[in-house]
Amino acid sequence: MSKSRSCFGYPVSIFFIVVNEFCERFSYYGMRALLVLYFRNFLRWDDDLATAIYHTFAALCYLTPILGALIADSWLGKFKTIISLSIVYTIGQIVIAVSSIHDLTDHNHDGTPDSLPVHVALSMIGLILIAFGTGGIKPCVSAFGGDQFEEGQEKQRNQFFSIFYLAINAGSLISTIVTPILRVQECGIHTQQACYPLAFGVPAALMAVSLIVFVLGSGMYKKFKPQGNIMSKVAKCIGFAIKNRFRHRSKQFPKREHWLDWAKEKYDERLISQVKMVMKVMFLYIPLPMFWGSRWTLQATTMSGKIGSMEIQPDQMQTVNAILIVIMVPIMDAVVYPLIAKCFNFTSLKKMTVGMFLASMAFVVAAIVQVEIDKTLPIFATENQVQIKVLNIGNGDMNVFLPGENVTLDQMSQTDGFMTFDVNKLTSINISSPGSPITEVDSDFEPGQRYTLLVWAPSGMLVVKDGLNQKPEKGENGIRFVNTLTEALTITMSGKVYANIASNNISDYQFFPSGQKEYTINSTEIAPTCPSDFKSSSLDFGSAYTYVITRGNDGCLEVKEFEDIPPNTVNMALQIPQYFLLTCGEVVFSVTGLEFSYSQAPSNMKSVLQAGWLLTVAVGNIIVLIVAGAGHFEKQWAEYVLFASLLLVVCVIFAIMARFYTYVNPAEIEAQFDEEEKKKSIGKDNPLSTLEPDSQTKM
Repeated sequence: MSKSRSCFGYPVSIFFIVVNEFCERFSYYGMRALLVLYFRNFLRWDDDLATAIYHTFAALCYLTPILGALIADSWLGKFKTIISLSIVYTIGQIVIAVSSIHDLTDHNHDGTPDSLPVHVALSMIGLILIAFGTGGIKPCVSAFGGDQFEEGQEKQRNQFFSIFYLAINAGSLISTIVTPILRVQECGIHTQQACYPLAFGVPAALMAVSLIVFVLGSGMYKKFKPQGNIMSKVAKCIGFAIKNRFRHRSKQFPKREHWLDWAKEKYDERLISQVKMVMKVMFLYIPLPMFWGSRWTLQATTMSGKIGSMEIQPDQMQTVNAILIVIMVPIMDAVVYPLIAKCFNFTSLKKMTVGMFLASMAFVVAAIVQVEIDKTLPIFATENQVQIKVLNIGNGDMNVFLPGENVTLDQMSQTDGFMTFDVNKLTSINISSPGSPITEVDSDFEPGQRYTLLVWAPSGMLVVKDGLNQKPEKGENGIRFVNTLTEALTITMSGKVYANIASNNISDYQFFPSGQKEYTINSTEIAPTCPSDFKSSSLDFGSAYTYVITRGNDGCLEVKEFEDIPPNTVNMALQIPQYFLLTCGEVVFSVTGLEFSYSQAPSNMKSVLQAGWLLTVAVGNIIVLIVAGAGHFEKQWAEYVLFASLLLVVCVIFAIMARFYTYVNPAEIEAQFDEEEKKKSIGKDNPLSTLEPDSQTKM
């Protein structure tokens, strides 16, 4: 074990550990921010496959900490485990960066990889290595940092866990800003394309820096040797205690103070005491998974991202959490905790209870915001309804006869929004124009859908299933085109192509982020003197439009814009209070949880308990998916109220459990066992020590 040097009352070694954690989190989150786009755009996977692989990878990263903790506590020790798995991690980052080089298999230099399976195989190998690397070192680094402190440095150790959590969020925040900027650069040997090799390469380089920094501090670290396969001993000890208690369940056998005391016939007091410590903490972990996970990014997609002169995308709102953590951690440590400590003893479990309560209140605020959003959302068709909008793209007036509704439309006009009909009552739709016979619209309408009825003549009509039964995802804007020309045309908008739109026909929607978009119309009917390049109006968030292409009086093309779904109006800034409450809750809950898990764990199971803490995060995310998937809430606010209620119930349960928890000092308990073992060994070596005190006098 190395003698630790001190700086400002802290071991110098922890600065290497904090820098290591910052670089590693930059590496992980920077790489993860690119994954879905890489799967879609480079590997050409569809959304479902890309999402499935992404979530599988994320789940694996939260399951491997148990493996890393077992290796550290039972076999290699924390230091060697971190070194070994960091090497695996770095190799994984390099492999995925190499997999994104399109020139690797682009033998004909056309800008497209000739052998995608090679890139897919390399990507999967890289992700598996990364999952084992990042998951494996996750519980070891925080526990290894805690190991660097001496007895009596509890205050400094608590502050270390705050700084450690700060490093995690600073690394993730900076990387999620930087790596997308690197991705949009263009690079390549033979053809220039989106620079995934650079965007993945920088996280790989940061992981290598992380490893180097950690190795540089080697001479200063306190390193504890592993104590054999401790988890196997723990499992056998628990199993024997249960079996022995079952064997002696009759009343003739006296009760023992703790059910684990039934293992005394086979296992020593030290191990039983250590298992008791672990089981007490693990019991407290049972309600904790409910804390984790929120689906507020979905809420942001129904809001407007225009905050002053800035435009924020829905997925960028998640950075508010990381920014607030970076701000709130030092404020909590330097101001809030000292002030509270002057009033009463603010223990770890009390902090965690307060954190859960604040998170519950955050969901209450989210529900209130959602109610305001719901007031502005368009009404979509239910399972027994059909919604129809009529769009007249002809040169004359058109009359449309619907059940209970008679509509007259001027040329190039549409009905005021969608009309809602009960499926059973939608018996017939007829159209006519002045002086023309009535024509019946023949179409089967699917319940729960929106339709656009294009009309241009008494016998000219087209029923189109819109496919948009909710606000566009991710706050994007849906755009589709109607062609009123006699020949087919193709349109390119911001790199997306609407191919071969037939005469008097309509394209599918394609989706775009906010801002003004440029598009080009390619048609044989455009005169050389007429422009073919156009600009959309400035798009907001969550809207949908139909652009009708027609010929103007001058013979050139004109574009008419019709609104299908209005843009979002409730501002994303209203989410800041709920993020503030959640962040305060997270800082109080999560930082304290890391420190509590370390302080209450025996020396040979520090990493295992850190892994158990991380496992609550994984289980929490699974619970969110199950509740959200099984709930089928008609209103989103109801889901937020449910989560707030569950968190509040769990908060009360945890507070009651915490009330009966007795804090222990594992180091003191283990020191007592060391002292007793020392006395026993002296007694064995010196037979005289077993004699009565006055025997020596007599001799």
